[in-house]
Formats: sequence, C-alpha cells, structure tokens
Amino acid sequence: MSQAIFPTFAGATFNTDRTPIWSTTKKTSVSGREFRASNYTYPRYKYKLIYEFLRQGMHQGTGYTEFAQLVGFFNARHGDFDSFLFTDPDDNSVTAQVIGTGDGATLAFQLIRTFGGFAEPVFDVNSAPLIYVNGVLQTLTTHYTVSASGLVTFVTAPAGALPITWTGTYYRRVTFVQSMVDFTKFMSNLWSLKTIEIISAKP
Repeated sequence: MSQAIFPTFAGATFNTDRTPIWSTTKKTSVSGREFRASNYTYPRYKYKLIYEFLRQGMHQGTGYTEFAQLVGFFNARHGDFDSFLFTDPDDNSVTAQVIGTGDGATLAFQLIRTFGGFAEPVFDVNSAPLIYVNGVLQTLTTHYTVSASGLVTFVTAPAGALPITWTGTYYRRVTFVQSMVDFTKFMSNLWSLKTIEIISAKP
C-alpha cells in the first residue's frame, strides 16, 4: 500500500467514466421467495481514464516525459498489485462536513464526506484537515489528533449536542484493474492510451 499519487497530464480527456459498484448476495427459496443481503456498507468506484496524447521528448520546443512517467508509475505499482492515491476531479473536498455530534463521552469520529446525500468514510486526506466544534476551529495535538486512516480523536470529548465538522481535501485509494496497458504511438514523440481502468480499494 503505497502513498504514491497518480499523476495528472494535459492529454486526459473529459469523458471519464465513473461507476459505483455494490455487492449483493441473492438467494431464492424453493417457494420462489428471494432473500437479499448487501455485502458493502459503501460502494467501490471504477474509473475509465482516456489519454488522447502523452508527450515524450521534444515537443513544440519543450521537453516532456509524460509517457515515461505513466509507464514508470504503472510499473512501480507492479501493474494491479499495489494501491495508490487518486484525486477524483469531481469528488475531492468538503467544507463544513458534519462528522458527528458531541455527547460529552465520545472521543473518536471518522472523517466522512456526503455526496448526493450519501455518506462515505474518508481514509486518505490530502492535507491536514481543519476540525471544528460548534463552528470553532480546533488546534491539532492540543485538542485532537488525526490517524493515517482519517480517525479524529479528541483529547476531551466534545460537549453534548455540539456539531463536529471538518473542511479539507482527500484522495481515493485505488488499484489498477488490469495487469497490462496498451499504449499507441501515433506521431513522433506522441503516444495515446485509449483506456486505463482503476478501482477503489477498501482498507
């Protein structure tokens, strides 16, 4: 499980596919009655990324290494073996996101983000989150600590009925779906990648 961040390149297209994935166990009795059990508490996400061009070498008077960077990143992960961090361009930050309400006893609260009314845990923050209790900014180490998995632990439990919120940015931990990718050289110093798939990895 690496902390490497997936690189961004100018040649990425805007038509990125994002697919929420759930898992349901279904069983049917002899009478025809069906029973269903949801195996996930929150979904996994699969992304299909397309790169119209990846520059390598001199291009318009400037040297580029985009093709080599992406190949090197894929190889450093050993294909679909190792996980890494990905910034979803449309789902990577929150402002005043509620993570709980104080009760005078609970010390620990998991960072979450709500998207379209559905809440999911946040495990990989981009930078130190800003934590507020009843709208008052708290001080890291003095009032709370944050674990590597996004668990906020207060030194003193927030008082009853006080909202606890956070503001910050986050990554999604993912792996490559395939163990191989196909690059196409279509012009001198220019490569394309029709599809590369990544999928979120649960801790």
